[in-house]
Amino acid sequence: MNFSETLKTLPGISHLAGMNLIDADGAVAATIENKSGQAGSLAVYNHLAQLYGAITPEAAKKGLELYAEHSEDARLNPGRHPHIDRLIGLVERNETLRVKQIFAV
Repeated sequence: MNFSETLKTLPGISHLAGMNLIDADGAVAATIENKSGQAGSLAVYNHLAQLYGAITPEAAKKGLELYAEHSEDARLNPGRHPHIDRLIGLVERNETLRVKQIFAV
């Protein structure tokens, strides 16, 4: 299944304005917003958070599967897909990011 097909199977994100990813020190490491260019990543990260409770190395591996063809492109072109690069880094460093959802009003 390619990424666009996978997105159709993930839970909806209309209730979210975004998501903060929190590092081990409690700092916001990144924010993913519910806007064009980031909504797909928000859906993936939201799904992973629902399944794993955080973006763990195991969750990151699953996320790389969900990103499908984009994961290989990210490996070949570091920096092109920052949300995928982050998952690759979490696996490599065996790190976890906590998730704080930002609800839409």
